[in-house]
Amino acid sequence: MKRAVLSTLSGIALLLGASSASAQQAPVKFGLCYDLSKAYTFITPQIVQAVKDYADILNAKGGLEGSPIEIIAQDHGNEPQRGIECYEKLKREGVMIFDTLSTPVSRAVLPRAMTDGNILLQSFVGRGDAIDGDVFKWVFPIGPTYWGQMANNIQYIKNQHKGNLKGVKVGFIYPDYAFGQEPIPILKTLAEKEGFELNLFPNPMPGRDQAAVWTQIRRFNPDWVITWNLSAMHVVAAREMKRNGIPMDKLISVNWLNEVDINNIGAADAKGLKRGTNVAGGQDHAIIKQIIADLYDKGKGNGDRKNLQDVYYNTGLAMYSVAFEGVRNAIKAGGRPLTPAKIKTGLESLRNFDANGLLAPVTVTAQDHGGGGKTRIEMWDGAKWVPQSDWISAYNDVVMEVVKKESAEFAKTNK
Repeated sequence: MKRAVLSTLSGIALLLGASSASAQQAPVKFGLCYDLSKAYTFITPQIVQAVKDYADILNAKGGLEGSPIEIIAQDHGNEPQRGIECYEKLKREGVMIFDTLSTPVSRAVLPRAMTDGNILLQSFVGRGDAIDGDVFKWVFPIGPTYWGQMANNIQYIKNQHKGNLKGVKVGFIYPDYAFGQEPIPILKTLAEKEGFELNLFPNPMPGRDQAAVWTQIRRFNPDWVITWNLSAMHVVAAREMKRNGIPMDKLISVNWLNEVDINNIGAADAKGLKRGTNVAGGQDHAIIKQIIADLYDKGKGNGDRKNLQDVYYNTGLAMYSVAFEGVRNAIKAGGRPLTPAKIKTGLESLRNFDANGLLAPVTVTAQDHGGGGKTRIEMWDGAKWVPQSDWISAYNDVVMEVVKKESAEFAKTNK
């Protein structure tokens, strides 16, 4: 009798185990606390569209090692307090992986994520010293930071002057808030190291009136102008450059300049303009071709098809190719249930990962949460973007010296 009962119980256990194994795993929730209504609406729709499209492609194949992907996008209006509220709300809903796509909001949310031990993704935005994984254990600015991008811009300029920047005049125009101010420490450090003359030109928000600042730039007579403008600010800048007789080929823009901006400036008027870019544009990528075939050709896409021609769509794919792969690594290595600590380890195990061919390969470690992100300079030739440099990561020793200094200050003050 006892043997029969044990046999029956064993059978029930096996059935329950089989039932559990065949049941769908709990979803992996990604919290996109984004500006969907104000300053960053020139980019967030394309990013969200790309992320949802790629999630649909992966979910159709079983998700991440059997776990479906759930994308939760909510608005913070680029307001730090609303960003904190979004973080807290989604945390209560079981989200462990957060992304703000905003430097001021990322800076506001970061201390909470650090205290809670939740993952904060901040690819291409946020504080540059967060690549220091020893201090910012839960923050992952995978890919080029604004600091790295600025260092690479200076390397490009140096190459144009045969390796000697002494006496070269560089102007930096930027919107006068956290995003625009972010690369200034690297610029000042490199100006002192290389001997170029640096002049900073802060422009009050919202950046629609740049007449006075471009008059100051004309008087400075720079060899190069680096701009950290966004969206409509690019159009205003182009108009003021023309009015002040400043050639477009002297300008290097931050990566946030896309095909819409070129059309608004005018394709011919934008000829010669350069940008530092962190992702490969265009549709000639296997992942985008698959998205078109499996989603858009079947009427299943998550937005306007024309956005697939926008470099910001590629940016979203690159960011979340990295994020999804990190979670996949976490499940493979640590199993379930998924925890922030396991996701951290999964992200730190990324090796030579090129985000479906959209990024220069990154390798993330427990000490380096940036992955050695590279950028390249591209020039608008009147019809298309043409690479002007290889993918580079320059002045790494200088950047890391500033990173360690700033991250040590954060470790002391939490600011």
